[in-house]
Formats: sequence, C-alpha cells, structure tokens
Amino acid sequence: MFAPAYLDHNATTPVDARVLEAMLPWFSRRHGNASSRHEYGRAARAAVDEARMRVAMAVGAHATEVVFTSGGTEGNNLFLRGAAAEMKGGIVAISAVEHPSVREPARALQRQGWRMREVAVDGAGRVATADFSAALAERPAIVSVMLANNETGVLQDVGMLAEMARPTRAWFHTDAVQALGKMPVDFRALNARGVHALTVSAHKIGGPKGAGALVVDKRLELVPQLAGGGQERGLRSGTENVPAIVGFGAACQLVVEQESAAATRLLALRGELERGLAEQGATIFGLAAERLPNTIFFALPAIDGETLVGKLDRAGFAVASGSACSSVDPEPSHVLMAMGVAPDLAQGAVRISLGRDATEQEARDFLGALAETAFQLRRLAALAG
Repeated sequence: MFAPAYLDHNATTPVDARVLEAMLPWFSRRHGNASSRHEYGRAARAAVDEARMRVAMAVGAHATEVVFTSGGTEGNNLFLRGAAAEMKGGIVAISAVEHPSVREPARALQRQGWRMREVAVDGAGRVATADFSAALAERPAIVSVMLANNETGVLQDVGMLAEMARPTRAWFHTDAVQALGKMPVDFRALNARGVHALTVSAHKIGGPKGAGALVVDKRLELVPQLAGGGQERGLRSGTENVPAIVGFGAACQLVVEQESAAATRLLALRGELERGLAEQGATIFGLAAERLPNTIFFALPAIDGETLVGKLDRAGFAVASGSACSSVDPEPSHVLMAMGVAPDLAQGAVRISLGRDATEQEARDFLGALAETAFQLRRLAALAG
C-alpha cells in the first residue's frame, strides 16, 4: 500500500511501539474497571495511578494535580467552562491565535453574559504586550494563552504574561498540547509565576488518541462539566479509559527520556528545510520568533495551500494547510490573519511538522518534490491565464 512520508506530527503522531506494548494487556486480560474493588479493579486503579505519576513527572507537577480527560479539547473546555461556572461573569481574555478548543468555548461564554477579549499579536505571532496590558486593565476573570502555537510553532512567554496578570487575580490557563514533547514544560515553575492550569494530550507525543489531562492548581474550584460517578476528584466523571491512560503514561515516560536529544536533532533538520524553502522563494511565518523545533509554516507566492497539500500528498508527502481541527474551514488561517499576513499569501499556507524519526533524506526529498510540484502548478496557471 502507498504510504506517504508523514510530515504532519502536529496533527497527530503514530503510537510508539513501546506505548502500544504497554497498552495491550489492558484491552483484554486486564480488563477491570478502575472503580471496582476486586482484584481486576485494583489492578486497573494501580495502572491509572502509575500513569498519573508519569504524566505529572513529564510536566513538573504533582500527581494530585493531574485530571485525566479525553484529550486537549476536553481539558481546555473543562478549565474555561468550569472556571466560568464558579464565577459571576466578567471578561475572558484569550490571545488572537488560540486553538479552536479555546476560542469556541470562550465565544460560547458570551452567550452566558461574559465578554470575550481577544489580545492582539505582533507580526511574528507573539502576544503584543501593550495590548495584553490594555486587556489586563479591563480586569479579566479568566486568561488563556497557549504555550506553543499549533500552526506556526511560535512560543509565548507564558510565565511573563502570567506575572503581568497576577495583580488582576485572574485565573490563568495555558494550552500546552503542542509544547509537550518538543520543549520543556514545567508546571511547578509556571505555577510559581501565576499559571493556574495547563492542558496536555497523549496523541501529540506518541500516545493514543482519547487521552489527555488538565493539570490544575488544587486551590482552584472548577465546576465539573460531566456529572456521574465522581471520578478524577469529581472533576471528570466517567469510567476511566484505562488502556489509553496507560499509553499516555508510557508516552510521557519516553518524553522524559528523549525530549532534549530529539529537540536538538529536529532543530538542525528544521534549519535545513528552511534554507531550502527560502531558496524556492517561500515566506516562513513566525520566522522572527522563537518556535518549536519541529514546525515550519510557509507559503509560496501565488500557489494555493490546499492545492499544494493535495499535490504533495500524491507525490508522497503528508503535510497540512493548517490546524487539523479546522481543516474543513476554507478561510485563511485565523492565526495568520491575526499576524497581519495578507489574505492571498495566507491562503497559500502549508505546515510541515516533523516527528522524532524524521530524516535528512526525507527533508531533501520533500524539497525536491516541492520544487517540482510548484513548477507544475505555475505552468498550469500560466497556460490557463
């Protein structure tokens, strides 16, 4: 079967073989419900507790601060909706480049009487501190700024922003889904600077889909969004997905063991790709900012991004035209629009997101395929014109 080179790891990652091996027994012979009191249930509970400890170690948290969810989207919703339900209303401030799983619940809160305040970013995709200060002057009750952008890879100085927000007494959250596994994530250090919660997800780090976590300061009282049996400290009722949670823990253990070496290698490979893209006349978005080592968001002039993604797929390279969660939206990336990128150029955006096992040969082959594909598309455009 034809299998393109996979260069879309920000969308999802393949499950690591070691993670799968750890998960397999929990699908069959170790099938107990973690809430049951017999041996099968106790074994499942022990496995969940061990996984919780591994997730906590990967993000510099205490195990009691980890609340398992079905993924990043649920974690973001649990915090925003759960925090808002504890309050009497007010302002929720988010950056203009947040993931839809933050933007949409923030918009939903407006229908409950809240006001959403989008904070502007500069041309490189970094939160504009002047506008952030202006937003803080409006005394928001909730603030959410992502640690690393899923499209551009641009990093935000979340610690500094949380310190700025501290005098407002706002509850501060960061979406760290794309950051984990690609850069150090230290909840204890962030918490000391004013971050109250962060969200992570298993399938971005070689774990399974269907598992994530909200890491939250225990001093915060969130209103649960799912009522039932009171699992996860009462914050997320429902029978635990033991195989996926075990896989999440195993993936987090690999992150702890491999993160630094992988980041160094990917940074060098990203540099090679960016040099080749520049030679082909590409615009690389967020180039002036500190970014994830595996992520490149670029556009070639006068070439549509969706068309280019389709052609590259047929040429043997799986890339994306933006966030997988908003790929059905034909409009230009809201992230690029917030950065002030011209709509015509933004319409051509393509994202490369490398995995731990990406190779120099893949990079060279991709650049060659891109050059040939772009040449063919321009020739067709010239004939049509």
